[in-house]
Amino acid sequence: MKLLSLDVFYVVAGVFLLLMAGRTALMRGHPTRWGSAIFWGLLAVVFLGGKTLPPVVVGYILLALVGLAATKQVGPAKADAASPGERAASAERLKNKLFVPALLIPATAIVGTLGLAKLHVGDVWLLDSANTTVTSVCLGALVAVIVGIRLTRAQPMTPVDEGSRLVQTVGWAIILPQLLAALGGIFAKAGVGAVVADLVAQALPTQYPFVAVLAYCLGMALFTVCMGNAFAAFPVITLGIGLPFIVHQHGGNPAIMAAIGMLCGYCGTLLTPMAANFNLVPAMLLELPDKHAVIKAQVPIALVILVANVLIMWFCVYRF
Repeated sequence: MKLLSLDVFYVVAGVFLLLMAGRTALMRGHPTRWGSAIFWGLLAVVFLGGKTLPPVVVGYILLALVGLAATKQVGPAKADAASPGERAASAERLKNKLFVPALLIPATAIVGTLGLAKLHVGDVWLLDSANTTVTSVCLGALVAVIVGIRLTRAQPMTPVDEGSRLVQTVGWAIILPQLLAALGGIFAKAGVGAVVADLVAQALPTQYPFVAVLAYCLGMALFTVCMGNAFAAFPVITLGIGLPFIVHQHGGNPAIMAAIGMLCGYCGTLLTPMAANFNLVPAMLLELPDKHAVIKAQVPIALVILVANVLIMWFCVYRF
């Protein structure tokens, strides 16, 4: 038995989304009040229902979420932001204490992974050993909220209000990484990897070890650009290029190939608006006039790292 598992935090997230949906429904000045309320309410149902919901029900909910987002029925409210003077006064009062809640999240994750996961009384364990790190991060976020309320002397509903404002600013893109990761799994099940392998074998001289490495690294980066998620690209490109050519044909080390291949995928993440949570959301939150400003700043370093990854893999994957 586990006292704290991911299911517990899924319920916490579901309750937050449900409160957010209710709060949105009560905002008469919200430009997309009912669409946004239904969107976040349906997402709350998925988190609250969890494993008890039949997959077909989750599928129909997903279609409804996509329909609401595609018809532009999901949007942020016109929030009453604090004035510059109020922000300056609050910052002057709290100073560096503002960093405490943020630092508590990684600190709790480390302590939870290394120590709390080992705590148990008989068969009752504190943390779920199958998802120790993720559960510890969730616990850290909850601890950070409690400490933040105490530190700022905010009302208990302030995290819901401010969290709702932030989530609605991000909008439907907040679930895009999960959708793209699931799509990558579907591609792998559908045999897209085999199709990719046939195309690469016909188009490139993969009998040369360097060409196999180059095809894999560029494939990871380019497919990530299309999918927006390296985890979605990994099963497709690894099954289609990495395993058949680098490992089976040339005897490369699969562990080195996979590790550096993921780094190539992350280079693709830096280059694409499909990775909305990394590249578009920061521009939105910082109110930058150019929504692609983050991507433009990342292009040079992403290309340099990609070239370095290709050379490192070529040097290491066939030698170690």
